[in-house]
Amino acid sequence: MRAKRGDWLVIKGPAVGKPDQRGLIIEVRSPDGAPPYVVRWPHDDHVSTVFPGPDAVIVTEAEQNAADDAERARLAAVREAIVTRHRS
Repeated sequence: MRAKRGDWLVIKGPAVGKPDQRGLIIEVRSPDGAPPYVVRWPHDDHVSTVFPGPDAVIVTEAEQNAADDAERARLAAVREAIVTRHRS
């Protein structure tokens, strides 16, 4: 696992229906990008040093932005479908 500052650490949810945990990597202590990483968790702004396990993946800033854009588009389509159905 290799990361750089600005990447996102995503820890997969422990069970179906449980959300993933996502944190911004704000510091990489190893020059080759290996763990540990200093991560800021946006849900509570907590900062911690993390040695990721096998349930974690690194996502680049661009990949995370694309995923966020896709989620926003999905939610907008759902809202539009609800409004359209409600008008019918």
